[in-house]
Amino acid sequence: MLAEGLELALERHADLAVVGWAATVEEAVRLAREKRPQVVLMDFHLPDGTGAEAAGKVRDELGDVAIVFLSADTSEDALMAAIESGASGFLVKSGAAAQVADAVRRAAEGEMLIPAATLAGLLARQRQRQREQAQSKHITDQLTPREREILKLMALGLDNRAIAEKLFISFTTVRGHVQNILEKLDAHSKLEAVARASAHGLLG
Repeated sequence: MLAEGLELALERHADLAVVGWAATVEEAVRLAREKRPQVVLMDFHLPDGTGAEAAGKVRDELGDVAIVFLSADTSEDALMAAIESGASGFLVKSGAAAQVADAVRRAAEGEMLIPAATLAGLLARQRQRQREQAQSKHITDQLTPREREILKLMALGLDNRAIAEKLFISFTTVRGHVQNILEKLDAHSKLEAVARASAHGLLG
């Protein structure tokens, strides 16, 4: 229904022609190959994949095609995937049809519709997430399976003696593991260690 309504709205503009619409990634690639459009309007969520996957395949077929995403998903992950797939723009579905028509024209002329400031901020946040993920992986790799087990019990509020009883190991052994955990997490207390572990997603 959305596609049909959008087609009617765009056909009202004399300088625009809709050559077809597809409901799946597979159909989009086939139609792009047959019709060779200048601009493709792409939803992000499709029944058999993502719009980003479809965009990549369409660009493989038509290297110079402009792709504008029109989606209800405005998450940073969706926007980043669209950009990485080579999209020229990313519009929200609730936008007016006139906005879409203007975006199609501008994309056809080779304009980038995503503001530079938005793109820069998005890339900076992505780099920060990558650094945090790398740090989390480094910490996870450092902790032994037993240390991770004890860390989770610490997060439940168990003291060293209770942990020793639960794991059937000595109190001294638990104390040694706890000290190793504090050193590896660069923490000064068990509470701080639990907080750091939680921040890095180690307690899930």
